[in-house]
Amino acid sequence: MKKQIIITIILLAATAFVTIFYFKNLNPPGTRTSRVMNAIPDDATLIFEFNNDKGFYDIFTGNKLLAAIISKQKIGELDTLRRQLLLNPLLEQYFTGQNLYISVHPSKTSDAGLLLTVSAASGFGPLILDQLAKQPNSGLLITPLRTGGRLGYNIYIRVLKKRFYVINNADNIFSGSFSKELIDQSSAYENKKSKPSFVLLSEQQNTNSLANLYVNYSQLTPLFDQLFKNKNTDIFKSFRLLPGLAALSLNYKTDALMFNGSTIIQLNEAAAYLNLFANQQPVVNHLKDIFPSTTAYSINFSVSDPLKFGADLSAWYNKAGVKNEKDQLFNKITSETGTNLQTGFDDLLSNEFAIVTTRYLEKLAIISVKDGSKLKLLLMNISKMTAENMAANGQAKNRIKKSSSSRLQNAIEKTNDFDDNSGQFNYDKVPFFLLGDAFSVFRHPYYLIIDNYLILANSSGELASYYDSYINRKFLSKNSQYNQFDNLLTARSNVAFFLNFKNSEPILKRDLNPDIYELFESNEPGWKDFYGASWEFTSVDKNFYTNFCMRLNTDTSAVKN
Repeated sequence: MKKQIIITIILLAATAFVTIFYFKNLNPPGTRTSRVMNAIPDDATLIFEFNNDKGFYDIFTGNKLLAAIISKQKIGELDTLRRQLLLNPLLEQYFTGQNLYISVHPSKTSDAGLLLTVSAASGFGPLILDQLAKQPNSGLLITPLRTGGRLGYNIYIRVLKKRFYVINNADNIFSGSFSKELIDQSSAYENKKSKPSFVLLSEQQNTNSLANLYVNYSQLTPLFDQLFKNKNTDIFKSFRLLPGLAALSLNYKTDALMFNGSTIIQLNEAAAYLNLFANQQPVVNHLKDIFPSTTAYSINFSVSDPLKFGADLSAWYNKAGVKNEKDQLFNKITSETGTNLQTGFDDLLSNEFAIVTTRYLEKLAIISVKDGSKLKLLLMNISKMTAENMAANGQAKNRIKKSSSSRLQNAIEKTNDFDDNSGQFNYDKVPFFLLGDAFSVFRHPYYLIIDNYLILANSSGELASYYDSYINRKFLSKNSQYNQFDNLLTARSNVAFFLNFKNSEPILKRDLNPDIYELFESNEPGWKDFYGASWEFTSVDKNFYTNFCMRLNTDTSAVKN
C-alpha cells in the first residue's frame, strides 16, 4: 500500500512538472496578440489583423474588394513590400504564419497613416537584417535608424522609389510604415496599461477567423476630421460619440465585405446617446421600407419599450446638465397650451424612429407612432398652419385643376390630406428633448402626419417632397440592388446606419477633402464600385452585437453568389 502511494505521489509530481514546464514555454495566441497590439499607439482608429500565410493572399488574389477600399496603389505598395521583405529567403521563415496587424492612424497630412506591426518567430534578430542589407541585387538599400531610443532601419525600396521605416519595439515585435512621422510616434509610444485601446477576440474566435477588425469608436472623429473638410459632418456622428471598442471577425464573401462581433461600451467614460439603446431588446426593422429612393444615408433607431426609452433619455439629459432647460420648455408648453407634451408623446411613440439625409441635402425625421389621429390632436396644440404650407397647397390645387379629370378627385383628396395633417412647431428644440441628441438638427420643424408616421423636416418643400415619395411609393425598398444589399443585414437591431454610395456622391463631393474625393471619380476600382455600407448594433447584455457590411454593385461583383 505504501509503495502504491509513493508511486502515485511520484506520478503526480512528474505530471505537475511537465505541465508547468509546458505552459511556461507555451506562447498562447491570445497572449501574443495582446502584446503585439499593446505596441500599437493608442490613437489607432482601426486595426486589421490577418495571418501572413499564402492561403490568405490566395483568397483575395484578383478580388476587387480590398483594392476598392484601400486603393489599387496602396494594395500594390503593400504587395511589393510583402514580396521584397516578408518573402525574402532570409526573412520568410521568421514571418510566415505570424499575424500581421495594419493599423490606421490620423496624420498631419490629408492621407491616413498605415502602421504595420508583426511579431517575429524565435531566432530572429538584428544580425538577420544586417545580412539582408548585404544581399546583392535585393532591390533594397538598408541603413540603421535610431528614433525614440529604439533601434530601427531605413529601407529604401527601389521599385517603389519610397522609404519604409522599421523599428524594433522589443520582445521581437516590429513596426513599420512609409510614414516617418508615424514611426517616430510609434517609437515614442508607451502603452498605458490601465486603459486598453482595444478589446480582443476570444482565443477560439481568433484561431478560427480568416481576419479580424478592431475599432476604437472614440478615435473615429480625429480620422473623420482628417478626411472631411466639413468638420461638422453628421455622417456616422452618433457612432463617433460612442465610448466603445469593437472586435469583429471577417465573414468572407466574394461580393461583400462583412464583419461581425461585439462592441463593448466603456462604462468608465461619459455615456453617449447610443448607450440608451443597449438597455432595449432588438426590434424587427420596418421603417427602412419607407425611406425615399433618394436616400443618401440614414440612421434608424429601434426600441422595444418606448416608455423606458423616454425615462432613460430624461435621466441622461439630467446627467448632461440640461434638465432645467428641458423642464422650462415643457412647463412653458403646459402653461400656454394645457398640453402635457412629453407624457402624451411617450405614450404614442412606437418602436422605430429614423433620420434620413437625401442626395438633395434634405433632412427628414421619420417616426413610427401608435395612433396618428391621436398624435394629430396632440400636435395641433403646439403648432400652427404656416403661410408656406397654404401657398404651396394652393399652387398644387391650381395645378391639379389643369390635370386630367380621371385623376382630379384623387389628387385633390391627397392635397387636402397634406393640408389637414401638416404644420410647424411653435416651440424650439422639441424633437431634441423628445427623441434625443440625434434629432437636434430639427429646431422649429415642419411636420406631417401620414398614416401612423410623423415626418419632420426643416422646410415645407422638404416635407412636400417626402409626401410625394410616400404617396407615389418612390421608396428605396423598391430598388432591386437595395433589396440584395438588405438581404445581407440583420432582421432585428437597435441602431442601424446605412449609406448609399451613389446617392451620397453630391454630399461627399461637398464635404470630403478634394484629394480623398478623387478616389470616387477615379477610373480605378474604388468606393464608387460599392452599392452601400451598413453598420448595425443589436443589444446583448448591455452591449452590442455588431454587423458591418459593404456590398459591391451587382455589375461590379467579381463573382455572383
